[in-house]
Amino acid sequence: MSKITSLSDLKKKRDEIKSGLEIREMATDPENHVQVKVAMATCGIAAGAKVIMDFFVEQLDRRNIDGVVTQTGCMGYCYAEPTIEVKLPGHDSVVFGGVDLKKADEIIEKYIKTGELVDGIIPVNYETIDSKE
Repeated sequence: MSKITSLSDLKKKRDEIKSGLEIREMATDPENHVQVKVAMATCGIAAGAKVIMDFFVEQLDRRNIDGVVTQTGCMGYCYAEPTIEVKLPGHDSVVFGGVDLKKADEIIEKYIKTGELVDGIIPVNYETIDSKE
């Protein structure tokens, strides 16, 4: 832990803590925020998922988009790593494969900001089983 030796150090520490609290608050009400899940299993990490996750964390904040970026395990799409799942408020999740920095930027600008679908979507190959049937 670094020592606080000036007022600017104290303000910096306050801002770091405040930012962490905002992330926690968004996590308690995720349905009202953009959710980005990055597959971080071995295959995803080997394909560069850590860089993609860092990009989303930085860029959502920089572009003033209320969002929560989390990591998840294997999504089962090893052939298409890095993969991410994006859930916009009020919409179904969409999984994107082969996400590099250029594709990540396009996902933010087109899909997250305007809802416009972009190339790289992995189709859902299963249906949810309704337990009431």
